[in-house]
Amino acid sequence: MRIRPGDVTSPEVHDLLSTYFAFRAEAFPENDRDYAVTFPDPASFTGTAGVFLVVEDDEGRAVGCGGIRMLATPSEGTVRYEVKNVWLDPSTRGRGWAGDLMADLESRARAFGATELVLDTHDSLTAAARLYARLGFEPTLPYNDNPNATRWYRKDL
Repeated sequence: MRIRPGDVTSPEVHDLLSTYFAFRAEAFPENDRDYAVTFPDPASFTGTAGVFLVVEDDEGRAVGCGGIRMLATPSEGTVRYEVKNVWLDPSTRGRGWAGDLMADLESRARAFGATELVLDTHDSLTAAARLYARLGFEPTLPYNDNPNATRWYRKDL
């Protein structure tokens, strides 16, 4: 497995995100509204504004992705980055790669000067919630209006 930067405008990343969005839409709870698809703004994942990463399997196939992007500072002295679009193909799960990807994203956020990481998720993603708790994320009040989110987390860096 290898983790490397990816370009959110590339066909490769577009395919990964399309697969991720289709997977989420299919699994989205029926009693909730329809899953809202929003492709990332490329400007949010370049330079010190953020980075988007691609996970490759041992054969070099792109099998996952995730990114961080800088958000507006909620208070003086806080530099906040948000984790976005973390996804791994179901065939790769159980190998610890999600933890590796999250560790890489956190390391890059620290290198950008982040003092806080935040993320949002949905109640239906119970494995993700367990991962985030294991990595030190704690529940927090909503910081955005993402229509797909029902849970928000933060972590001091």
